[in-house]
Amino acid sequence: MSVTRTQAESDGRTQEAVPEGSTNAPGTTAGASPPQPPLRRLRPQRLRPRRFRRRGTLTTGGCVLLALVVQGHRLIPNTPGRLGSLADTLLPWTALALPTLLATALLRRSPVATAACVLPIAVWLATFGASLADKSSPGGDLTVVSHNVNQNNPDPRGTARSLIASKAHILALEELSPDTAPVYERALASSYPYHFYNGTVGLWSTYPLRDARAVPIMPWTRAMRATVDTPKGPLAVYVVHLASVRVRPDGFATLARNEALDRLTAPLHDERVQRVVVMGDFNGSTDDRALRPLTRSMTSVQSTAGQGFGFTWPSRFPVVRIDQILLKGVKATSSWNLPVTPSDHIPVAARIDLGDEEHTAVRQPASGRRSGPR
Repeated sequence: MSVTRTQAESDGRTQEAVPEGSTNAPGTTAGASPPQPPLRRLRPQRLRPRRFRRRGTLTTGGCVLLALVVQGHRLIPNTPGRLGSLADTLLPWTALALPTLLATALLRRSPVATAACVLPIAVWLATFGASLADKSSPGGDLTVVSHNVNQNNPDPRGTARSLIASKAHILALEELSPDTAPVYERALASSYPYHFYNGTVGLWSTYPLRDARAVPIMPWTRAMRATVDTPKGPLAVYVVHLASVRVRPDGFATLARNEALDRLTAPLHDERVQRVVVMGDFNGSTDDRALRPLTRSMTSVQSTAGQGFGFTWPSRFPVVRIDQILLKGVKATSSWNLPVTPSDHIPVAARIDLGDEEHTAVRQPASGRRSGPR
């Protein structure tokens, strides 16, 4: 049996001829298989790595990071640019991230991320929850008020009337100017017969003052000290306006403020009157680590007897409390903010309990003078 090969003209394929009568012969119909299509060469496909990302991973990481920042903000280094102080100051505003993280977790429908949101919420409440509660109590012997009146205040007389309405016994003013200081002196004279001012700071009182003097913390006078003779004994009062701070591209500029603060701590350390009030514009919150020389030995009235954060600046939309009343040897029974004035700062007030005079040992300064109306 011979086998022949023919060349198919239609598609150029080589076909093999088979003997007649064979069921596999081309062209036959009975029992013949249909023509097979030409084989195509399959190209090998490259196996791509399958990306795997659990839903809510980024949100979960954000929750953990926020909790670490709130809990461990003291560990944030202060260099470069004093970022640690800036973080301390703005830390309460981390609350804005909590609803954002929670909403993102719910939109992603991630049970893990939603559960993770509990962590920063719990840490934030543990850190600041006590600040939101009302810690005031009845009682107190006298009311003190501090206000940065703004040297460009367009209505100093109106500001003075607002401060008189507070019925404070002791009134501290900061950022006085040569033009506005005499205006406050005249407007407050009938309600506060005793006063002393020097440079940009001043003290007005319903009780007699003595040993009033400037405290050198900067090249120009921005701090003073006086002894107030209250019905329960002497009270040392300091009025302070620390140097301004700025947030710049290279960081948080606080060097001048911190240097002025260092100069203030020396006379406070040597203060011979045991009951002390320091109030004014500190250009920093009590959470700022740079204020530790004061806050480690003195207490903030807002922290111990206030409600909320008591933000004071800027007055139109306050974001930070930089106007402080700090105490040593006495305690506050209540703390609050007064109504807004034309200044860019909100005035702060506190009710103070001086304690029992017989239980308060006081060492009088060696010398002094009585200051009266000027």
